[in-house]
Order: sequence, then structure tokens, then C-alpha cells
Amino acid sequence: MASKPPQLILTDEVAGALQDGDPVVALESTILSHGLPPGRNLDVARRLERLVRDAGAVPATIAVLDGVPRIGLSAAELERVCAPGEDLDKLSLRDLGPAVGLGRSGATTVASTASLAAAAGIGVFATGGLGGVHLNAAQTWDVSADLGVLATAGVVVVASGVKSVLDIPATLEVLETNSVPVLGYRTDHFPAFYRRSSGHEVPWRVDTPKQAAAVIAAHRTFAKSGVLLTNPIPEESEMDLALHDRLLAEGLELLRVNNIHGQDVTPALLEHFHTASDGVSLDANEALVLSNAQLASEVAVALS
Repeated sequence: MASKPPQLILTDEVAGALQDGDPVVALESTILSHGLPPGRNLDVARRLERLVRDAGAVPATIAVLDGVPRIGLSAAELERVCAPGEDLDKLSLRDLGPAVGLGRSGATTVASTASLAAAAGIGVFATGGLGGVHLNAAQTWDVSADLGVLATAGVVVVASGVKSVLDIPATLEVLETNSVPVLGYRTDHFPAFYRRSSGHEVPWRVDTPKQAAAVIAAHRTFAKSGVLLTNPIPEESEMDLALHDRLLAEGLELLRVNNIHGQDVTPALLEHFHTASDGVSLDANEALVLSNAQLASEVAVALS
């Protein structure tokens, strides 16, 4: 006999907004627990939620705590996610069942956040960067679950493209195969996280939140797949090309020497960028995720 699906716990603020048809923006928690250092992560978490509210939407930071998927976090829960000694698991979509079934706590990735957001009825999600097809995926089969969830969850993901360590042409091909529209916000080029352009073009460009909302609404009448709205890192925060390329080469060698693969790749690369760039990458990471949350909020308002 099938068991009852785990209950999602929504904060009163999020539940009320959804019931009233008000705009809600989902936010992931992995960037807080695994992408930013203690102290700074909590500051960014609070700034993200405040920014979303100031833009006219309701923030819903998502995590799994003690086996319960939580859609929106209290102040104490947000502090727990950001606490240095909490040691949260990194939960992709494949990990949600085990984490819930075993009563574990974890931070949600793009894939699991998008899935939980969709289950809760939230249609817009802001993150830093999307996962994609890894280099040499033809041999390793290393393709992020983010792409599969985008194909099925029906959520708009606002992100600064993917990291340049990934196979960007292959990532774009997978998105096309899965009928996921890729939009560039005020750009004709697909962003590469710390860099505003990867050198690859986006199929479609939008220049206002209203245009983005019109495309998203129209897409939803024809397909159940999600939409990727790419937003380049703010120009003033873009990482210098020479520094970026040096850090990337060093990071790839670090991955090779230490045989790091799968979901450990991104945290390892981010850690190297953070420590070797003297804080430049942290500033860039913070700037792009705040920018994406702002855009996601404006689009959510335009959709409501």
C-alpha cells in the first residue's frame, strides 16, 4: 500500500500569500550552508529575504529540517541553516526521500528547491547558478539533476547561467531537448556565473520583467516544462577574465588530483575560488544572487 507523502510545512506568510494569489519567490538554502562562509551567509540570507519583500513579493527560503520539508523559514530556522556547526546534508532531488524518511536535515540544491517549490505552488525561484552537463560527460555521465527538474517542474529559475567549468554548449542542448526556453535578460549571451558572457548566444532575449512574464505565461499554456531566465552578474561585480581563468585552471587541477566528482565538484570549486581570490569571488557570488532575487521578485510581481 502506498504511504502518505511527506507533508510540506509552509510558514503562515507563504501560505497566506499563495492563498491570496500574491507573488512568492523561492530561495535555495545550499548557497547559504555550502556556498558562503558562516556569518556572511546569514547576512546574505537576511538581505535576500528583505530584498524580495521590498520588491513586493514574499520570500520562501526552502530547506529540510529534521525530516520535514519547510517552505519558508522562521528567523531561528534561517539561523540554523547558516550556523557553522550544523553540518547540513546537501540535498538534491534524489536525496529528498532518504532525508525525509530518515529524519535528516539538509540544504536544498536547485533541483530539490525547484521540485519542492512546484509542489507548494510556487512558480518563481531565484538562485545563483544552474547545474549542467560536466566536461567529459560522454564518459562520466555527469549531468546535473537541475536540468531534469527544469524539464518537469514548471518553475521559472532565475540564474546567472552556469559555471564555466561546465560544458555550456552541451548544457544548452539538453535544455533544448527538454523544451526548456532559455531567456537572456537584457543580454544576447548566455552568462557564465562570474563572467557576464560565456561566448554562447541565448535563443531569446527579454528586456523587462513584463516581457519575461509574458513569455512565461505564454509558455505555460503550451508546455509543462520550466523556464530558465538568465541574468548576467552586475557589470561592476564581474570577475576579471585573467583572474577567473587562472582560478578555473587551478580548480580543475585540484579536482583531478583529489578525484573530486559529482555533487562535490561545485563546493570544491567555490571553496578554491573563495580562498584563492582574496574574497573577490565571494563579493561576486553575493552580488549575482542578490541581483537574481531582485529580478525574480519583479517577474513574480508581473506574473501575479
